[in-house]
Amino acid sequence: MPWRRRRNRVSALEGGREEEAPPEAAAVPPALLTSPQQTEAAAERILLRGIFEIGRDSCDVVLSERALRWRPIQPERPAGDSKYDLLCKEEFIELKDIFSVKLKRRCSVKQQRSGTLLGITLFICLKKEQNKLKNSTLDLINLSEDHCDIWFRQFKKILAGFPNRPKSLKILLNPQSHKKEATQVYYEKVEPLLKLAGIKTDVTRSTNVLAHSLHGVPHVITATLHIIMGHVQLVDVCTFSTAGKLLRFGFSAMFGFGGRTLALAEKYRWMSPNQRRDFAVVKALAKLKAEDCEISFLPFNSSDDVQERRAQGSPKSDCNDQWQMIQGQFLNVSIMAIPCLCSVAPRGLAPNTRLNNGSMALIIARNTSRPEFIKHLKRYASVKNQFNFPFVETYTVEEVKVHPRNNTGGYNPEEEEDETASENCFPWNVDGDLMEVASEVHIRLHPRLISLYGGSMEEMIPK
Repeated sequence: MPWRRRRNRVSALEGGREEEAPPEAAAVPPALLTSPQQTEAAAERILLRGIFEIGRDSCDVVLSERALRWRPIQPERPAGDSKYDLLCKEEFIELKDIFSVKLKRRCSVKQQRSGTLLGITLFICLKKEQNKLKNSTLDLINLSEDHCDIWFRQFKKILAGFPNRPKSLKILLNPQSHKKEATQVYYEKVEPLLKLAGIKTDVTRSTNVLAHSLHGVPHVITATLHIIMGHVQLVDVCTFSTAGKLLRFGFSAMFGFGGRTLALAEKYRWMSPNQRRDFAVVKALAKLKAEDCEISFLPFNSSDDVQERRAQGSPKSDCNDQWQMIQGQFLNVSIMAIPCLCSVAPRGLAPNTRLNNGSMALIIARNTSRPEFIKHLKRYASVKNQFNFPFVETYTVEEVKVHPRNNTGGYNPEEEEDETASENCFPWNVDGDLMEVASEVHIRLHPRLISLYGGSMEEMIPK
């Protein structure tokens, strides 16, 4: 944490001075410059300077264009006193890490709207371990209304100047997720932070795999703070089409075992999500069968000029685009444009995929025995390589065409009775939604098509 925590109760600092620096001011006084960060601060224009109580110390506080810096005010000591220099070490926070500011007041029961002014509270986003973010506060104590008003208005002006931070949001919420506690989690943990940041909201529903992949961890506070702080990522998106007709957009898809499992689970919506998922997996494994398919794919070309041309939507060069084709009996086919981190695959269903590198992972499980396929599935939950099986093949691709060569949807109506998919249709699992298609499906990647709130690419590398 870049500042000292408040210890116990503090008394407010009466009065105090503030100085609005002239435009030509270009440096923090030499006494404050004791580190590379402080040396860099010398080039920043000072916006305000004043005295606040932070923790239990009266501090000289400087607000510049990029940071808030402070150091305790101490009586003069002999020069070269290293212990004194250590005690007076300057601390700072970067303004980009502040997401809200409030006037701090002490209110009695009768004073519901106003009370005794104590100072200013800054709400700050901190980085923790394992890609997590945490919200914290810093109190600047001063009883002067005029003093605090000047600083408060300057902080509000600074916060309004961050362009990527949202003013209003459409919240996608799945009430069935997290053991049906998603709604409670949202209103207890997410909504208070959004209100604190002054963001207006309108709630609906969503899925969790995309959020997990974007933020690197299934941590609701981290996801909320990425939104509040305006951390934006460009993300690759897939289109799914058949016979030239667009079916939908998406980020991941499974055909075969993955599609059939979801189709079975949809028949048991009265069960809890976890029970429904486990029941469907067991039943799909009990009736495990392969799909007779022809799969065509365009290998990923990492050439910079090709990728730049495709990112700009330029026509492809036929001579450089060599389609490949494989056919046979397949238990499962996965096409992933994102890592697809989830509870059953902490490293991701496609751990080598990134959010926006212009490629998809094509993962094929050919026909094999049930015990061997179960071993493959169990590997997703471990640190071992889930693809290290002779019947599993992986490819890095830009486009895929999956063409089933039978017309029964992989089901025997006499065995499945009411649990069959639509007649002559094959079930697909696209981002957790059931998609039923009777013929070939064409999946094409569109690099960096949309912007979503999430962490940096470095933070997304699976641990």
